[in-house]
Amino acid sequence: MTQLNTPYPATAYLTGFLRKHRPDVEVRQADAALGLFLRLYSREGMTAVLARVRGRTAGARRRSGASTPPGRRAAEERPRPRLGSGVLDSFLAQGDRYVETVESAVRFLQGRDPSLALRIVGRGFLPEGPRFGAAGAASPGAAEGPGHPPDGDPLEWAFGALGLQDQAKYLASLFVDDVADVIAEGVDPRFGLSRYGERLAASAASFDGLRAALDGPTTLVDDTLDALARGLAEEHRPDLLGLTVPFPGNAYGALRMARAMRLALPGLRVAMGGGYVNTELRQLSDPRIFDEVDFITLDDGERPFLALLDHLDNPAAPLFRTFVRRRRAPPSSDAVVVLESGAGLCDVGFRDIGTPSYAGLPLGDYVSLLEMLNPMHRLWSDGRWNKLTVAHGCYWKKCTFCDVSLDYIARYEAAPADELVDRIEALVRETGQTGFHFVDEAAPPAALRALAERLIARRVAITWWGNIRFEKTFDAKLASLLARSGCVAVSGGLEVASDRLLALMKKGVTVEQVARVTRAFTDAGIMVHAYLMFGFPTETEQETIDALERVRQLFEEGCIQSAFWHRFAATAHSPIGLSPGLYGIRLAPEAAPPVHGTFGTFARNDLAFVDPVGCDHDALADGLRKAVYNFMHGLGFERDVRKWFAREGAPRRRLPAPQVDPDLVRRALAAEGPRGR
Repeated sequence: MTQLNTPYPATAYLTGFLRKHRPDVEVRQADAALGLFLRLYSREGMTAVLARVRGRTAGARRRSGASTPPGRRAAEERPRPRLGSGVLDSFLAQGDRYVETVESAVRFLQGRDPSLALRIVGRGFLPEGPRFGAAGAASPGAAEGPGHPPDGDPLEWAFGALGLQDQAKYLASLFVDDVADVIAEGVDPRFGLSRYGERLAASAASFDGLRAALDGPTTLVDDTLDALARGLAEEHRPDLLGLTVPFPGNAYGALRMARAMRLALPGLRVAMGGGYVNTELRQLSDPRIFDEVDFITLDDGERPFLALLDHLDNPAAPLFRTFVRRRRAPPSSDAVVVLESGAGLCDVGFRDIGTPSYAGLPLGDYVSLLEMLNPMHRLWSDGRWNKLTVAHGCYWKKCTFCDVSLDYIARYEAAPADELVDRIEALVRETGQTGFHFVDEAAPPAALRALAERLIARRVAITWWGNIRFEKTFDAKLASLLARSGCVAVSGGLEVASDRLLALMKKGVTVEQVARVTRAFTDAGIMVHAYLMFGFPTETEQETIDALERVRQLFEEGCIQSAFWHRFAATAHSPIGLSPGLYGIRLAPEAAPPVHGTFGTFARNDLAFVDPVGCDHDALADGLRKAVYNFMHGLGFERDVRKWFAREGAPRRRLPAPQVDPDLVRRALAAEGPRGR
């Protein structure tokens, strides 16, 4: 459960690598997240969802008036449909239509039935639940104060008279979201389109929650995933199963699959790795997880996988950065977790990892969803992108909020531009698609310049986007070159938009510099998305208000077109998590290093902390997001930024006035000289 529109790259990277370095081993890959979605969003799956919701809602009505012991729902994580729920009532009232139309909607979102757009935009074909409320409002900005477009059809305002396919895709995406809400509320509260059982795994100090969920009563989603896993086991009959777990919302599903496939194939060995393991399980000591898997690898999977294959052929061969369960020497028979890593082994160089391969994945089955509100989110969820890395790690690796102590950031390696273009051409031949998402932590400007020059020289026509740092190297000339090579969008961290806090986080940029860099991209025709952050250590309410004012100016001056605010989280492997006192905070007791013993026996990543400044950052969250939402639509630039924080019916808060030069960004751009110079 990551993205529905394109495969997560880990399996493609490892498939290409293993086929290059171990041609004697048969390697196959499957996307079970996509498979689960397609089974649930089928006529058969929707019939089962409808039956479950009808049955449980009827049962809830029969039980109405009976008391429920406190904490029962939280402990069981079982769905308890709410009487009078708009989501479930709407679904039940139109249940048969959901069953009849679900496969048509999915087929349209897969790009297989474009003519259906005419019926979808007519608003009589798909059943419409609560998610469609936004599509029926007067305009996206209507509830957000003055400056919104004239009243009328919000879809015509958003897409224009000719945006038929986009309108239909947006409406079909709302249909998909409606069904996801129904499943989460009436079938399985763990379910989400991009995560499954996330709360069970995220920074879970104990394995107890995951174990209880795996051993407990199953839901329709569980049963569907188990059946899918058994089908994959029967189809491929592997000797070794590798599961990538990039995020906490993938852990529960991965462990369910491991259990189901081991039951189907006695003797199957299971290895697990990925971003969640690399960031959260580095201090793993609970041996119970090895009831579900045999091996857990850390960091890049290429060398650990080669070592594991050798180890399975010859148990005397060493493993590499791999957790296993071992028994203590007699007389004790206790099981312990051991991290084994052969001293003579090292990582495979970035130049030698080979070309990713999507062979075996059903590329025509992926589903493009359209979010109208954020142009960068559209890139994430709409269309299929070949994933590729320009360079391993981060060339900057100084940001204090980032996991710079871990290998995926700390070990920086680049590859020659021609090698990258060779990989690009191989992927285009394999997939027939020329869209690329460069998934670097921050693509280095020198490497992007070289890559762009070789793409142009070799006449390789692609469309690409990726993440960068807004550093001064990206001037108008380089931005123009990147655009000519196929770059259509970049994203980068503006973070708190405060020079004091940017210096504290060692970001290496200033707000004025970001203004000039982003305008250079915009002038070159490249869309710019800014990652924004609030709640950074020692950030004051005044600094948050000032940051929003700077963001307002960046939008108004055409420097950025898209942005999103993220709540800061201290992580265990960042400089802030490792040395919180240097940043003016202290870890909360449950997150602080213990005097004796360990942090816990399972996961550890997000750290609760105490900031003596005492700013109520959560109270500002809605206003920040509301403001940026309007700025992205070209609305509300004339408003005092404090007005975005007013809530209807809530007591009026006194907020400090912004202390930012109202011409800060305009003057920064003027200092650079004429546009496009």
